[in-house]
Amino acid sequence: MKKDDQEILREVQKNTDRAIQAIDTLSEKVRDDALFQELSKEKLWYSVIQNKATDRLQSERADGYHNSTLQDMMQKGGIQMNTLTNCSTSRIAELMIQGSSRGITNIWKSMNHHQNSGNTSMEIAKELVDFEEKAISRLKKFL
Repeated sequence: MKKDDQEILREVQKNTDRAIQAIDTLSEKVRDDALFQELSKEKLWYSVIQNKATDRLQSERADGYHNSTLQDMMQKGGIQMNTLTNCSTSRIAELMIQGSSRGITNIWKSMNHHQNSGNTSMEIAKELVDFEEKAISRLKKFL
């Protein structure tokens, strides 16, 4: 497996991991049933995409992304701070949209910097970008 493939797949793992953690943290605060269902579906799809990247890395015996405890704590703390005074449906949707936008940017950066990767790695990355773009569209109704 080329180094470019590894880097793209690790970025997919990183972004999906962050999204799943954000959903887990925010789900505790969701009071709107429709938003809760949307986030649950999103979590499932993030897991599917994450598993594709992980399976591809493991099949080639390449190291995957490993999140640190400090990063986890910082992300959860940031979410807690951002919802401390306002945990409305609109605020939660806004935070998810912001996170998805950052994820899209990070994936595009990775794809542009690792253009020597193979089709499979690029397809997985593009699948994540497409999913996040659609998720943003679905979350806009909760603003």
